[in-house]
Amino acid sequence: MPLVQLSIELPEQTWVHDVTEDHPEATVRVLAGMPDDDVGFALLEITAPDIEAVLRSMAGHSLLTDIEPLQLGDERALVQIETTAPLLLLSAQASGIPIEPPVVIRDGTADVELRTSHDRLSALGEELDRFGFTYTVESIYDAADPERLLSERQRELILTAVEEGYYDTPRECSLTELAEKVGIAKSTCSETLHRAEGIIVRRFVDKHLSEKPPKLAART
Repeated sequence: MPLVQLSIELPEQTWVHDVTEDHPEATVRVLAGMPDDDVGFALLEITAPDIEAVLRSMAGHSLLTDIEPLQLGDERALVQIETTAPLLLLSAQASGIPIEPPVVIRDGTADVELRTSHDRLSALGEELDRFGFTYTVESIYDAADPERLLSERQRELILTAVEEGYYDTPRECSLTELAEKVGIAKSTCSETLHRAEGIIVRRFVDKHLSEKPPKLAART
């Protein structure tokens, strides 16, 4: 089943669009979500230099009907929310596609990974259009198409990381230095690397480690 990576621009006046555009330094990770009719519940991890300002913006948004901080630190919060317009969750539900967490949202744009058939992907596209989303298919990876394992951005970052010695032992390049090298924020660099590494590891496991090793005979 293909692995699809989407970049989705969230509609204006949705709470997460408004809050992340007002606070472009913030990153919202949707760790879990569940739609219920026209209401949605979600568990979020939010990181930002001024986490209190982000939470105040959320509390003042009309589409968020409940906000419950579960953990609160200087630059990180774990929050459970209820919203009256879970458009992305409703789109996924209507097309029968489970979205793989985390969904990472920055500056009004969500990075989404999902595994689905081409027919269901088309159905999701119709639902996104219906709700006013603008989206780009960053990559569609099929096991029969290894050249499309990673998106162009992921390939560039992984290759740069290898060239700069990020994966050497001892490490020759820090995450901060790697982010500066490619000209992206450290948090974006970390998230992109994590997703790319996850795809590469899953591909390796599927290809080379999927068969269980034979059991060793018990010693007598």
